[in-house]
Amino acid sequence: MGKKDKNKKKGKGAEKTAMKTDKKLAAKQKKMLEKLGEANIADIIHMLETKEGKVATITENVCPAPTPRSNFTLVAHPEKEELIMFGGELYTGSKTTIYNDLYFYNIKSGEWRELKSPSGPTPRSGHQMVAVASNGGELWLFGGEHASPSQLQFHHYKDLWKLSLKSRKWEKISAPNGPSARSGHRMTVSKKRLFIFGGFLDNNQSYNYYNDMHIFSLETYQWLKVEISGVVVPPARSGCCIAAAPDGKIFVWGGYSRASMKKEVDRGVTHTDMFVLSQDKNSGDADNKYKWAAVKPGGYRPKPRSSVGFTVGANGKAYCFGGVMDVDEDDENVQGQFGDELLAFDLTSQSWRLQEIPTKNSPAEKKNTEAINDVEMSAAANPVTTTSDGIFTVTVGGPTSSASTSYVSSIPSLFPKAKPTNVPSARMNPGLCICKGILYLFGGIFEEDEKQLTYNDFYSLDLHKLEWKVIIPNSLKAHECDDSESSSSDEEASSQDEDSSEDSDMDTD
Repeated sequence: MGKKDKNKKKGKGAEKTAMKTDKKLAAKQKKMLEKLGEANIADIIHMLETKEGKVATITENVCPAPTPRSNFTLVAHPEKEELIMFGGELYTGSKTTIYNDLYFYNIKSGEWRELKSPSGPTPRSGHQMVAVASNGGELWLFGGEHASPSQLQFHHYKDLWKLSLKSRKWEKISAPNGPSARSGHRMTVSKKRLFIFGGFLDNNQSYNYYNDMHIFSLETYQWLKVEISGVVVPPARSGCCIAAAPDGKIFVWGGYSRASMKKEVDRGVTHTDMFVLSQDKNSGDADNKYKWAAVKPGGYRPKPRSSVGFTVGANGKAYCFGGVMDVDEDDENVQGQFGDELLAFDLTSQSWRLQEIPTKNSPAEKKNTEAINDVEMSAAANPVTTTSDGIFTVTVGGPTSSASTSYVSSIPSLFPKAKPTNVPSARMNPGLCICKGILYLFGGIFEEDEKQLTYNDFYSLDLHKLEWKVIIPNSLKAHECDDSESSSSDEEASSQDEDSSEDSDMDTD
């Protein structure tokens, strides 16, 4: 840094340096946005709000299945055999698209319908939505974020919305003292109250993770002044799981956060801890006083995961599918390890269970298995030679004549067997909900090397029979993915150009 004194005391000088850094980052971002021809995020949001304000009538029409997406919300209609989906995002490798379409899926007919209603929420992802049975059915939605097409700009929301499923009309709820703007938070409903926990805010220059709990009364339409007693508080996080138990307790598990380790270096943390929020019995008549307690669940021990699809059934169990954990993380490289486990957490006994679901081979897979068996039987009919080094055992069969015959080696495969196509593959941020004892899973993201695949496959699972059913198969043709390597190379070249242009602007005093 030129002639700067690196040993000077921190204080106002450090704040001044941070301000200079922020200004340089802002200037660099401005140049890049001008080069891309992308509008300021505030102007983008204003344009979207204006567009929503121009919707004059309520329309509901039959439509194709939703496009590939992640970070959306999927809930069950509180009274009908319907699923309801809102929002989400799609990243193709070079462009991000954010949605605010509202879909209804009729389970019996298999029909999708899209509802458009005046003055509704603008496009967003990372929001939360729940359904309640009050007044003929209502949807409640809070927060989320909007990313610009280049993902260089983000806008986080702190708005609260209600949709009447009876009138099909949106209403923006204005109530003071609500949560700050955020996405990646979690929301659940219990005893006519909304509970919102955690989340994060990131403007591409700085970030902040939260561990606050906010409660909204569905009776008074007010944010309650919550008092948390005790010393136990969950660490800040986003992308966790939240579930309301039948007795009103609120469970929080897992999630992700980042923390600064040293100058210009931070680390991601995938949380495995669990906490429960309950009303403080020592608070007397006050019902706004709560306390946290750590939970050590029994049963199966889940692997560390965040961005898990989760939902709660009428049987008092929370179900989780998929998720991701960052591995091999250093200053520059992060790789995700994705899960495909289905877990059940009993909210009463506070114990985990891995749902082991038998799989059925498709006709093509069955044919391939039969062919392998034929080869094995043929080889077994011939003389065999067995050798062993104490680790691997190799069995080779073949006739004594010169005619060649196929043989099968019993060396353990170093590659995992291909997964059946009739079950959901590993992913994060899918939609998960339960209707009439059937669990439904839609979409999500899977990353492979530099490519990010966004799904629109759709499955159902009878929770009694534990058998997956494919509603929309997983097809690579549905994934819109640009050549990320060329895109990243272009971005690196652009970044290098920007860096070289700024070298002459560095302070040397």
